[in-house]
Amino acid sequence: MLPPLLKTLRPPFLLLAVVTVLLAAALAARLPQPFPAGAALLVLAGALAAHGAVNALNEYADFRSGLDMQTEPTPFSGGSGYLPAHPDMAAATLLLGVSLLGACLAIGIVLVWQTGPALLWVGAPGVLLIAAYTPWITRNRWLSLLAPGLGFGLMLLGAELVLTGSFSGGGISAALVLGCLTNNLLLLNQLPDRAADALVGRDNIPLRYGLGVTLRVYAVQWLIALLFLLVALISRWLPLAGALALPAFALGAHALVQAQKPGQLAIALRSNVLQTLMVPVLLALALVVG
Repeated sequence: MLPPLLKTLRPPFLLLAVVTVLLAAALAARLPQPFPAGAALLVLAGALAAHGAVNALNEYADFRSGLDMQTEPTPFSGGSGYLPAHPDMAAATLLLGVSLLGACLAIGIVLVWQTGPALLWVGAPGVLLIAAYTPWITRNRWLSLLAPGLGFGLMLLGAELVLTGSFSGGGISAALVLGCLTNNLLLLNQLPDRAADALVGRDNIPLRYGLGVTLRVYAVQWLIALLFLLVALISRWLPLAGALALPAFALGAHALVQAQKPGQLAIALRSNVLQTLMVPVLLALALVVG
């Protein structure tokens, strides 16, 4: 059983970091030379530290701002609910987030030493996104829309660079697909918290423009992700077996339809989460068998 403090890491959400590294490993597995298992484990540790740091620091900031007291947590939004129930653990949560950020930096330095300075082009912006996400990025509607996808796209590219020594057309395509889907993951998750976000000075698309514009933005990013994948398959940057991931996009279409129906937002959020996880998992499977 996990120590209670680790609830502030929002462990179910860390699956996205795991599947991102899994996809990078699948890209690397297509090359003739095997990648070192130790490097893959180090990349996974760095990815989990990065994602965990964002979550813990976000939990701390949302508690300190009073946001957590204004939201009703769902399985997909509103934080873990741990700090409102245990306010004495706020300092420990901050320490956990800062420690994980430090661990991410330390792992990054080791990987740069092993891989070369090219890794800094994706690693340094990634660290900046972690540090800036809650204090600044969440206060700008366009940055809060694009930052999640940028972060996980950079994570995928960095993992591919470590495991293969270079970027590939398939890796860049997969990062663009994953980026759009991750943007949409956070976009829909902001819908239940609009009123609370307004009280603490946040700025995002659902808060400023409402449900209609939010769903149009969602639809555009969903379509862009689908087109990126189709182009990658047609161009053979990804194997044709990657078409295995296409049916998972139906989950996004289902989320879009359900989000328009009164009382069905929870169903939409669930379908959206499943799409964001299943597309990279199915792509990884296709890369291994294709």
